[in-house]
Amino acid sequence: MRLKDKVALITGGTSGIGEATALLFAKEGAKVAVTGRNESRGNAVTARILDAGGKSIFVQTDVRKADECRHAVESALSSFGRLDILFNNAGIFFAHDMLECSEEEWDLQIDINLKGTFLMSKYALPSMIAQGGGVIINNSSGWGMVGGDKAVAYCASKGGVVLLTKAMAIDHGRQGIRVNCLCPGDVETPMLSEDAKFRGVNWEDYLAGCSNRPMGRIGTAEEIAKAALFLASDDSSFMTGSTLVVDGGGTAD
Repeated sequence: MRLKDKVALITGGTSGIGEATALLFAKEGAKVAVTGRNESRGNAVTARILDAGGKSIFVQTDVRKADECRHAVESALSSFGRLDILFNNAGIFFAHDMLECSEEEWDLQIDINLKGTFLMSKYALPSMIAQGGGVIINNSSGWGMVGGDKAVAYCASKGGVVLLTKAMAIDHGRQGIRVNCLCPGDVETPMLSEDAKFRGVNWEDYLAGCSNRPMGRIGTAEEIAKAALFLASDDSSFMTGSTLVVDGGGTAD
């Protein structure tokens, strides 16, 4: 129960890493506010938490929109009385190089991956500061640290998340706010299978292409959720401005 009596807000919590993290945080004692754009999937996640005896709400949210981000934070506060943990997890990816990437796709990835992190943090911080502390976890990517093929907008947005994390940590450390960044590698999520389809590669061949990693496999959403739990809990009490890479060694070579 490492998050007993804590309140967590997780964006993009309706599938993949966000869903796995919401379920794990609830199991560890947190009250969880889940956000996303898909209402049916969001309600299904909260139902699983409620059925297990936890406390959870779903708030339909598009993180590109300031009013909806503000509403998500206000909903968590009104439902649970405080906000201790924000996991900025919502993200999107299109596999295109510079010549193929349209302005629309560029804007969409920057707005969801980077601007969404900015907006949610902007509205979560005041209550955290007022209560004397809190934790913000920003989900970046291994490709936020190194380049990736056919991923110009994604790499730009996720690289921005890494340095946004460090800047926030510097600004708000004396206010009791810890801000850290997760950088997952290839993880078995709907986003990864969509990338395979987008690139015109069948799933088996796609997985085979990932076998050159030092650990010889892709990760699971549950493995990333455990890393998020570490950053959310007091186990990482002396960490802020850090980038935690969880990628099976993908960025090691």
